[in-house]
Amino acid sequence: MSGINQITGAIDYVDLQVVEDDVLRRAPEPAPAPQQQPEKPLFAEYSAEQLAELGVAEPLIPIVLKLTTDDELLGLAEYAPRHTGEVLLRLRDGFSYEDVKEQVTEPVAVKREEEEFDGDDWQSAVQRSQAVVITDDESLQSIIEERDFGRWKVFLHPTQDKLVRRNYSGPARVSGGPGTGKTIVALHRVKHLVDQLGPGHTKPVLLTTFNKNLAADLRARLLSLGGPETLARVDIVHVDQLATRVVREADPGNAKRRIEDSQALREWRQLLVEAGEHRWDAEFLSDEWNQVILGQAVHSRSDYFRVRRAGRGRSITRAERAEIWQLAERFTQRLDLKGLETHRQVAERAARLEIDRKVKIDNRQQQKDERGGLDNVHVESGSGAFLRYRYRHIVVDEAQDLSAAHWKMLRAMVPAGPNDIFLVGDTHQRIYDNQVTLGSLGINIRGRSARLALSYRTTWEILRDAMRVMEGAEYDDLDGGTDDLNGYRSVLHGLRPSLHRTGSWDEELEVIVEQLRAWHDVPREAIAICVPTNEMVTEVAARLQQRGIVPTEITRDGPRRDEGVHIGTMYRFKGLEYRCMIIAGVSEGLVPRSSVDAWERTDPLRHRRELQRARSLLFVAATRARDALMISWNGEPSRFLKPLGALNQ
Repeated sequence: MSGINQITGAIDYVDLQVVEDDVLRRAPEPAPAPQQQPEKPLFAEYSAEQLAELGVAEPLIPIVLKLTTDDELLGLAEYAPRHTGEVLLRLRDGFSYEDVKEQVTEPVAVKREEEEFDGDDWQSAVQRSQAVVITDDESLQSIIEERDFGRWKVFLHPTQDKLVRRNYSGPARVSGGPGTGKTIVALHRVKHLVDQLGPGHTKPVLLTTFNKNLAADLRARLLSLGGPETLARVDIVHVDQLATRVVREADPGNAKRRIEDSQALREWRQLLVEAGEHRWDAEFLSDEWNQVILGQAVHSRSDYFRVRRAGRGRSITRAERAEIWQLAERFTQRLDLKGLETHRQVAERAARLEIDRKVKIDNRQQQKDERGGLDNVHVESGSGAFLRYRYRHIVVDEAQDLSAAHWKMLRAMVPAGPNDIFLVGDTHQRIYDNQVTLGSLGINIRGRSARLALSYRTTWEILRDAMRVMEGAEYDDLDGGTDDLNGYRSVLHGLRPSLHRTGSWDEELEVIVEQLRAWHDVPREAIAICVPTNEMVTEVAARLQQRGIVPTEITRDGPRRDEGVHIGTMYRFKGLEYRCMIIAGVSEGLVPRSSVDAWERTDPLRHRRELQRARSLLFVAATRARDALMISWNGEPSRFLKPLGALNQ
C-alpha cells in the first residue's frame, strides 16, 4: 500500500504482507518457558503517537511496536520507507526522542507555515519524494557499481537535500563517516550557491580541500553535476596551492624550493647536532614549530609567550619558550640560506597576508560608512586596486586535515555573514596531526552542525569491522567537543573481511598473489593493495610483476597509469574507493610503528594522538573497500586488529 506521510509530505510505499512475512516470521523464536518473561519490545517506551510524530510510516507502527530483536529491526529497515528506517535505527542506537526529532525529522518535515500542505495532494507529494534514497540493496548497489556520477544528482536523502539548500546564518559543518555522501553534499552545496548568484564572470565561490588529487576529483565531479556554467563561477584549488598563490602575489620573486615535513625534520636534527644542543628532541621541536608557531600563525616572540598550546601535552616554562623561539628562528634562517620552505611556512605567511588584507578592507569599509557610503577615490586609486574580499562563499571538503593557519587564511578571505563557510569532514579520518578548535579561529559552527550516518559505499560487514578498529579511541569534533560513530551503518550486505596470519613477509606476498587470482573476475584497476611503508610498496609491485600481474603505484599525483592493481601506502588512499581491497603488513611494529610507544612515558598525550592517527589511517584504508576486504600480517598482528579476533587466527 502507499500513502502520503503526514509529517514529511512524501509518499510512503509499504508492502505490509512482505514486511510481516519476511520480518516478523523470518526467524520465529521458540516459545518462552512458563517461568520466563516474554521479551520486551524494542520500542516499548514509545507510544504510537510519538512514532507517528517522528514520521514513522503509520501502517508500520503496529509492527514496529511488536519488534523484539535487532534482526527483526534490520529486516524491517530493508523494506520500510527510508525516513522510517532512519528514525527507528537512530532510536535503537540510543539517540533520545528529542534528538531524533531535531536531527532526522525536523529537517524533512513539511513546514506548514512555508507551504500550503494538503495531505491528499499526490502531485506535490511526488515532488517531495524525488530526492529519496533508493531503499532496496539491489537498486542501491547497481547505482554504486555503475560509477555514474550523473545518477547521484538526485541521490540525496531528504536530510542531505535540506542541508544543501538551507540558509545558514554563519559557518556550518556536516560530519559523517566514510561513504555517507559528505563530498556529494558539498558539491550540491556549491551548485546551490552558484545558482543563487546573479549574472557575472567572476568566481565568488571557493571549493577547496587538502591535496591536489582530491581537488582534481572535485573539479571533475562538479563538472558532471553542474556543467561548465557552474564550473565557470567556482575557484577549485587545494588549500596549499591557494596559500602559494597568495604568497606569490605578495612576493612574485620567491624562488624557494618546497620541502615536506619529513625533510624538515631531518634539517631539525642536523641543526641540533651542529649546535651541540641536547636539551631538546628534534621531533618535539618540529611539532612545536608546525603545530604551535606555524599552525597558529605566531610571528613574534611575544605572541609565542602568550599562545595557547592546547593538545601539546608537555608543558613548558617561559624560559623554555624563549629557548624554543630562539631555536625556531635559527631553523628558519637555516632554511632561508638553503632556499627552502615548507608547506606550513607558506600557509602561515598566507594567513598573515590575508589577515592584513582583511584589516585594510574592514578599515576602508568603516571609513566609507562614516562618509555616508561614499568611496575615497584617492585612497583606492593610490592603492592600485579596489580591495574586496576574495570570495563570497567558501566550501571545504575533508576539513579535518586543514591546519589552524589554513583556517585563519580562509576566514580572512570571506566576509563573516550568512552562508560564508560550509565545511564537511570526519575527524575519524584525520591523517595529519592538525588538531584545531574552529571557534577559536573565528569560525563558529555551534548550532549549525549536522551529522550523516548512512554509508552508501561499503557493506555493513566491512563497515562493522572497520568501526571495531576504532574501539577505545576518542575523537574531537573540530570545535572542542567529541565525536563518535554511533548510528553509522550501511544498507548493503556482503562477506565479512577475511583475516590472514602468515609466518613471514615473503609468505604474505604469496597470500596477496593468491587473493588477486581469486578475484580474477574483478577488473585489476578496481583492486588496491595498501601497505604501511614505501619499501613495501616496491616489494609488492616486484612480486606482482614476477607473477604476471600488472601493478601501478599511487603517487602524490595519483596512479602512474590507468591499468593494473593499485598499490600505495595508507596515506595515498584518502578519497579513493575500490571494489576489492587488500591491507597487508598490518603487524605490530608497523601499524602503529614501534617508535610511537617511546612517547608513552615521556609524552602521554602525544602517544595517544599518534596511536589515534595510526588507527585513522587503518580505518580510512579499510573503508575504501566496497565489496571485499582482506587484511593480512606476519608475526604479531597489530593491536588494532584485536577486536576483529586476529589474535585467535
